[in-house]
Amino acid sequence: EYDQYIREVAYRHSVSPALVKAVIQVESNFNPDAVSRAGARGLMQLMPGTAAMYKVGMDTIFDPHYNIDAGVRHLAYLKGLFPNNIDYVLAAYNAGENNVIKYNGIPPFPETINYVEKVKTSLARTDL
Repeated sequence: EYDQYIREVAYRHSVSPALVKAVIQVESNFNPDAVSRAGARGLMQLMPGTAAMYKVGMDTIFDPHYNIDAGVRHLAYLKGLFPNNIDYVLAAYNAGENNVIKYNGIPPFPETINYVEKVKTSLARTDL
């Protein structure tokens, strides 16, 4: 149901639509009302601070269009920070870019290690 919008936003920000879909699959299983135990919200499981970086407020964080747009822009930012390294991009999406920088790679957090593998597995199965 979000396919066309994902494509539009992904292409606008030079992010693979398949990557966006894989992240959404792992983050929320395409549930726009998802809330994690850590407080991440919506399809792309944005933390309030990350959402605010992209001018998405708490009143619109669950809106699929705002959520996808901010999540894709964040992925684009991370791709710029860690060019040609999808593992670092995914680890940074999950654990924050400062942790990837601190550990000079995927942080040694079981959740993050599993997250990177889950998204890559989903990505391998994702239809464009």
